[in-house]
Amino acid sequence: MGTLVLEGGAEFGGLMSEPDRVALELAGGLHSPVRILPTAASPDHNHAHAGNNGKRWFQSLGATHVEVVNIIDAASANYAEYVAELRAAKLIYLLGGFPGHLERTLAGSRAWQAALTAFQLGAVIAGSSAGAMVLCEYYFDPYEGKLLKGLNLIPNACVIPHHGAGTHPWAKDLLQQLPGVTLIGIAEQTGIVDDGSGSLWRVYGRGQVTLYHDGQALIHARGDVFSLTLTKP
Repeated sequence: MGTLVLEGGAEFGGLMSEPDRVALELAGGLHSPVRILPTAASPDHNHAHAGNNGKRWFQSLGATHVEVVNIIDAASANYAEYVAELRAAKLIYLLGGFPGHLERTLAGSRAWQAALTAFQLGAVIAGSSAGAMVLCEYYFDPYEGKLLKGLNLIPNACVIPHHGAGTHPWAKDLLQQLPGVTLIGIAEQTGIVDDGSGSLWRVYGRGQVTLYHDGQALIHARGDVFSLTLTKP
């Protein structure tokens, strides 16, 4: 099984280089194939710009084999060319944008099945902001004002991206709607990387991670290792 990386947003710059360099290393190094999915940015026609930003960012970190996979809708999520690209990828990166569009486009598609196949063979799947949100079992779509089911690579969890200091405005309502579920608040330019099992995570980058669970809120800083049950190892 591969590794998951969740990032809180503002992904291309600053200390976000820390989790991304770790992702590249776990993917096999700078010459491994990196594939950028700008799907979440397509509803406002920003996918080309966002995808190119992602490509330039990973190239600036030294990656030599970076391409954008322009999946923007249900039809392109089933293109044979894109399916092959994702199946062969070692790092698959989901950009931010509109989480509902991203989840609905990928769910059940040949492209997502190819990504899962790559993941099962050891690839890294990373997501920032909307990309991180949809990787969990649940996500809140602020554009639709709805709590929705995600792609469920991280069961019993829901990411709150762009999390600042203090309690996030979404937290109270989400805790009421999702009793027993862990909310993962991730600051901008901050990422968490799992240990390959999905049970232990380490914080990288500039900010903090806030876990909400069963009435508790626990804050983790850069370098901390935690489990999603709020118990430090």
